[in-house]
Amino acid sequence: MEFFIISMLNGLSYGLLLFMLSSGLTLIFSMMGVLNFAHASFYMLGAYFAYTLTGLIGFWPALVVAPILVAGLGALFEKFSLRKVHKFGHVPELLVTFGLSYIILEVVQLIWGRTAVEFSPPETLKGSAFTVVKSAADGLHMVWGSAGDLCAQADVACTPFPATRAAIMVIAVLMLVSVWLLLTRTRIGYVIQAALTHPDMVEALGHNVPRVFMTVFAAGTGLAALAGVVGGVTFVTEPAMAVTVGPIIFVVVVVGGMGSLAGAFVASLLIGVLQTFAIAFDYSLRGLYEGLGISLGNAIDNSTLMNLTIAQVAPILPYLLLVLVLIFRPRGLLGTREG
Repeated sequence: MEFFIISMLNGLSYGLLLFMLSSGLTLIFSMMGVLNFAHASFYMLGAYFAYTLTGLIGFWPALVVAPILVAGLGALFEKFSLRKVHKFGHVPELLVTFGLSYIILEVVQLIWGRTAVEFSPPETLKGSAFTVVKSAADGLHMVWGSAGDLCAQADVACTPFPATRAAIMVIAVLMLVSVWLLLTRTRIGYVIQAALTHPDMVEALGHNVPRVFMTVFAAGTGLAALAGVVGGVTFVTEPAMAVTVGPIIFVVVVVGGMGSLAGAFVASLLIGVLQTFAIAFDYSLRGLYEGLGISLGNAIDNSTLMNLTIAQVAPILPYLLLVLVLIFRPRGLLGTREG
C-alpha cells in the first residue's frame, strides 16, 4: 500500500510539473494561436536564471525574480520578432520560435557550460516532506519529516516523499488557482478573452490589442520559467533539459485538447501517473506469462520483445497515448478545436 501511495504522489508531482509547463503553452496558443516551439527553452532559462540568482539573493527570491526576468525576455521577443511575422501565418511563427530555441541553447552553453550545474534546493526543501511508515505494531501511517529514529527499528519499513516534489505540487496548485481567477474573475481576464475572439471590438473600446497579446506571451513564458525553477532544483539543470521535456509538452497539449487549460491539466496528471507507474512496475512480458503458467516456446520466450520490461517502454507510452487520442478523439480530451 505504501508503494502505491508514494508512486501515486510521485506521478501527481511529475504531472503537475508538466502542467506548469504546458499551461503557459496552452495559454499562448488559446489566446494568440501561436504554437511556441521555444517554450521548453524558456523553461530551461528559468532554471539557469534561478541557479545564478540563488547565489546572489537566495532561492525563494529567485523563485519570483527568475520567472519575471524570463517573462520580460518573452515580451521583448514577441514585440520585436514574433509580432513582425504574425501577419504571414503560422509557418513563419513556427520557424522563428524554432530558431529561437537553438539560439537560447547556444547562449546557455556559452554562459553556463555544456555540463549540468549544481542547483541545490534550500534547507527547507532538503529531506522529506513526510514519510509513510509501515510497522507490525502500528500498521500503515504517515509521519511528517524524515522519521529517522523510527525508521531505524528493525521491524519498520519507511518510504519518504521528497520535500521538493511536495513543493512542486503546492506551487502548481497555487498557479492553477491564480491563472483561473485571473482569467475568469478580473477585468484583465475579460479583456484577454475578448481580444481572442473580437480583437477589432476590443481595440475600438480603447484597449491596445498588440499589448494584450504581448502580455499573454510574457505570462506564458513566465509560467514556463516558474516550472523551470522548481524542475531544475528537483531534477537536474543542464542544457539538455529543454530537449527532454519539449516533446512531452506538445503531447500534453494535444492530448488535453489544443487551447484547453482544463484539458492540459487532466492530460498532465494522466501522463505523469502513467509514466511513473510504468517505471515502478518493472515487469516483462515473459515474466507475466511465467506468472500465469503459460509457455510460448523457446524461440518466442527468449526473444528480445518478450524480455522488454514496462520500465523500458515507459518513455514511449505518452506518444502511444497521443496516437490513440488522435485516432479516436482528434479534438483531445477536453478540446474544442480539431487537432
